[in-house]
Amino acid sequence: MKLSCVALAVTLVCAIPANATDARAVLAVPRQRVQSADFRASGHLVRVDANGTRTSDGITIKAHWFPGVLRVLVEIGTTSKTGANSLVSAHIPIHILLEMRPNGQTTIQIAHPGDKAPTIMPFDKWSDGPLGPGFSYEDFLEPQYFWANQTALEETKYGARDCDVVKSTPAATDRTHYAGIQTWLDHGIGFPVYVEKTLKGTGAVKEFTYIGLRHDGGVWSASQVEVKTHGHAGSTLLIIDRGSPKANLGLGDFSPEQLTRF
Repeated sequence: MKLSCVALAVTLVCAIPANATDARAVLAVPRQRVQSADFRASGHLVRVDANGTRTSDGITIKAHWFPGVLRVLVEIGTTSKTGANSLVSAHIPIHILLEMRPNGQTTIQIAHPGDKAPTIMPFDKWSDGPLGPGFSYEDFLEPQYFWANQTALEETKYGARDCDVVKSTPAATDRTHYAGIQTWLDHGIGFPVYVEKTLKGTGAVKEFTYIGLRHDGGVWSASQVEVKTHGHAGSTLLIIDRGSPKANLGLGDFSPEQLTRF
């Protein structure tokens, strides 16, 4: 009986492709980062059009991993600046609550000034964004680390950094507008430095570049994320000015009352 069990175990291990095992090892650190999230950050979300005109809104992001679910509250308010930087905004404030579970069941709620209760955002609107599709609502989450289909592609350099490249493909139960995501993870810290996301239907590729990596309170983060769509002019920037990697957030910070409070 013992010999049979050992033989069965060896057979099962051998049946798992080596690249699948490698992918799980590579994704262990970013998964742990999501599953220990407890941060608050603030800055600006900036859209740069093909002519270089900038539209900027102040943004605050709060995130906390509760047992079995990541909750992210994004508050976007109107910011207007004039002068050399040409920062303008015509958007009304909005609050967005995103809930991501590793089983692929993500929900998004949204609230505007005057709303008595948040509303569920329809799935077909997830690929939109507060400043257009550049940085979409879905992009505030990182569900790809938990998708069932993971392949370790290669070890390569991105700039001066040694990276592990992982391809993530959603299962039928994963709610996403992306057909696949390739992530360049810094080999030493497991933090993304570059990501390519391919949209379903159109096949358009969105490129995410993580700039100004920093280590604060034992947590790695980026001071800026730039998003471009391959072959298109313009970009969207998520710029983080300040924050706390250990914010001690609780359920009350993500309540419906918080979502509708402006």
